[in-house]
Amino acid sequence: MDFEFKAIDHSNLGELVYQNIANALMKGALRPDDRLKIRDLAQKMGTSVTPVRDAILRLVQDGALLLKSPRDIRVPILRHDQYLEIRTIRLQLEGLAAEGAARRARPADIERLAALVADNERAFAEQDYARATELNQIFHFELANIAEMPILRGILRNLWLQMGPVISAAYEVGGRTMIDHHYDVLDAIRRRDPAAARKAIREDILSGGGVILKHNILSRDV
Repeated sequence: MDFEFKAIDHSNLGELVYQNIANALMKGALRPDDRLKIRDLAQKMGTSVTPVRDAILRLVQDGALLLKSPRDIRVPILRHDQYLEIRTIRLQLEGLAAEGAARRARPADIERLAALVADNERAFAEQDYARATELNQIFHFELANIAEMPILRGILRNLWLQMGPVISAAYEVGGRTMIDHHYDVLDAIRRRDPAAARKAIREDILSGGGVILKHNILSRDV
């Protein structure tokens, strides 16, 4: 567990602890079946155990963590059927985000997306898969930001609490499958082609999904 948990501003302690752990999940810093220890997290973030425990319980309610016992808190291993449902939703919602980004993108937005793709390529070449996975998440969320769809982004955030660890587990074995379609998304947005942007992000999700389904990352338990 290499994610750098930031020290917390105590004026808004509970929410910041929650966001800190949630970001680690969404960005793929935590992987399926990773164990979280409340005291260790509290020490890393410079807090007492109470706000960490409260944040853990919120994330359990969100479906992002699994409380096996008070001393055994895990990142869930997503079930096969759960993954397929989330993927179906992502295909629709992230398709909408890509369409909106193609319609609304300003030159600065396109430059920012291009920089993310370049940074992701560099991280991948350097085999820095933790950084590459984080940049992948940022790229996907940036589409909703550019599209100016904050409600959609909020929904995606809840989905990625569960998807981040799964994508992280697949990123290294996925090879170029995990990044190639980002070039197609960027090209479609540059051309202001909403249909092509939607198609490209859907292909990205499906091709990455093929890696996830192939490499025994999911559970088939009901």
